[in-house]
Amino acid sequence: MAAHRARRRSLGGLALLVAAAVTGALALTGTGPGTDRADAATAATDTATPTAVTWSDEFDGAAGTAPDPGKWTLETGGTGNGNNELQYYTNSTDNAALDGNGNLVITARKNTDTGLQCWYGPCEYTSARLNTASTFTQAYGHFEARIKIPRGQGIWPAFWMLGDDLGSVGWPNSGEIDIMENVGKEPNTVHGTLHGPGYSGSGAPYSLPDGRAFADDFHVFAVDWSPEKITWSVDGQTYQTRTPADLGGNKWVFDHPFFLILNLAVGGNWPGSPDASTQFPQTMTIDYVRVSAADSAAAKG
Repeated sequence: MAAHRARRRSLGGLALLVAAAVTGALALTGTGPGTDRADAATAATDTATPTAVTWSDEFDGAAGTAPDPGKWTLETGGTGNGNNELQYYTNSTDNAALDGNGNLVITARKNTDTGLQCWYGPCEYTSARLNTASTFTQAYGHFEARIKIPRGQGIWPAFWMLGDDLGSVGWPNSGEIDIMENVGKEPNTVHGTLHGPGYSGSGAPYSLPDGRAFADDFHVFAVDWSPEKITWSVDGQTYQTRTPADLGGNKWVFDHPFFLILNLAVGGNWPGSPDASTQFPQTMTIDYVRVSAADSAAAKG
């Protein structure tokens, strides 16, 4: 049981978005798989056999264009997200844009807009956070992304999911599945964790061999999720499985649809603040995000 932070997120604005999405009875936004990248490692683990791609984004498009609004919502604000994070999330292509080579690039920058206010005063940094709360949710299946993460003290990239009942039951009762998180002070380690009622940070780390840094190359981060368990993998290598038995009698809330989130935070209680060694801008480059159904999976928008 890892407990690297007491509370993962403060999600007031996002909770309102999710509540509106649920009320609107959204339809499935599934797409077929895009062109396979030959160098993408897409191996399924032992929890479920993926059967069909239910949703994907290959990030094909002209350089400088915004992420597809039919798939992603860009969150905005500088509240600190319950973690004393330092960035202001914008909806600008300065912080989230396609690169013209089949990638989405999320960029954390030093802020130059004196009008942006964060919880601590004038914002020092800007970045981006995208979610699919209004466009796609799914219970069970295979969820993966191929990502080249940034580096540096105080840098905190993540690929994760929240329950679609966030707006009605709140966090952590809605559940949270962190597929990949990295804090810059641990360049060769990522974390996969669960959060729910009575537990915050049930999970394990995964480190690359020989001290290699994740920021040096792309890696595939994935979970396979079934009603009985969730299994995490990096580049097809399984490194942990969690089941209801791991929760010490607390409720397993991973039994309903979740939505996807990509974000690049700066600072916060867990990673700490950037220091003189941290270089800006920092970029989180996402080659693709793909979701496959399993026999028991149910997807909806």
